[in-house]
Amino acid sequence: MQEWYKEDLAYIHDVGHSDFALKSAPGILEILTQNKVRNGLVVDLGCGSGLWAQELSKADYHVLGIDISESLIAIARTRVPDAEFRVESLFKTDIPPCNAVTSIGECLNYLFDPDNNWQTLVQLFLRVYSALTPGGVFVFDIAEPGQVVQGNLTKGFSQGEDWVVLVEKEENPNLQTLTRRITSFRKIGEYYRRADEIHCLQLYKSTDIAKELRRVGFQVSKMSSYGSYHLPKAHTAFLARKLV
Repeated sequence: MQEWYKEDLAYIHDVGHSDFALKSAPGILEILTQNKVRNGLVVDLGCGSGLWAQELSKADYHVLGIDISESLIAIARTRVPDAEFRVESLFKTDIPPCNAVTSIGECLNYLFDPDNNWQTLVQLFLRVYSALTPGGVFVFDIAEPGQVVQGNLTKGFSQGEDWVVLVEKEENPNLQTLTRRITSFRKIGEYYRRADEIHCLQLYKSTDIAKELRRVGFQVSKMSSYGSYHLPKAHTAFLARKLV
């Protein structure tokens, strides 16, 4: 099976790109509290290196984290030893009865699974709804079309003390997909080690997502921020409640 977020990129993602998870956390914790989800099990789909799981654990929730990357899960297990983590596809994993499900950082857009498509996403919504206890919530965000200006290839980089990442992004408006070509360099001893990955995302319109969530049975609210943390351009967050 193809590996995603292999060792070096997983390390870089954890130490250099933690802002989204950490800045989203207070707002999402407040959402849980406002919806009277103050304890119990939270299932985090696409848990990454466990940054959000750690905040949940500090707030006395039980956590089950799911991610397709073995390297990210290894970091998560070290960071949050009290939580449970599984190396699995978030679209295929069994979701146990729980009080909340979260998926933070456009995880539902990723095309890491070869059979991931709209129907797979709809089936996930149904499984989440079935797993949630009455009053439970599903909190997640998606990337929408408009990530990159049509016809443009954007290039950028970020760096830390012992790493550099170069990213090319290109959007296909016909297929509504986003492709990120990622080249990372991590210092190991005296030298830098190079790794390359290509990440493809299916972009969804928030109106389509909201319509499908309601069809499943959720009460749906769309959000442009998690509390005081505003989402990046062309991203939308959802609060989906199971009322009965």
